[in-house]
Amino acid sequence: MGDLTANFSKSEFDCNDGSVMPMDVLVNVQEQAENLQVIRDFVDRSITVNSGHRSPTYNKKIGGAKNSQHLLGNASDIKIKGISPKEVADIIEGLIRIGAIEQGGIGIYSSSGFTHYDRRGTKARWNG
Repeated sequence: MGDLTANFSKSEFDCNDGSVMPMDVLVNVQEQAENLQVIRDFVDRSITVNSGHRSPTYNKKIGGAKNSQHLLGNASDIKIKGISPKEVADIIEGLIRIGAIEQGGIGIYSSSGFTHYDRRGTKARWNG
């Protein structure tokens, strides 16, 4: 069981460099987890969060976008076992369309096997 939602824990969203998550970021991570919970409930499969919050140092180190939504705790790179990144993106798109989750960015990273979803509030789509 998670401490943010039924299935997500804060530790899943912690920066991969071990840095401390600022409190203002945690508020955004809570909302991100709630949106991911809707996706999880819809697909009825666990979701692996590869990357949640990123510190500025870590984001720069891995070549993340300068204004990445990961810096704010508004983004997650996710994998769902048995569902391709393109199919995950299509599911997210459908859930946005019906208002079940927030509008934002969807990036399909087929070669790396993950899908990026963020809650930037405006529609952005790309292939990585």
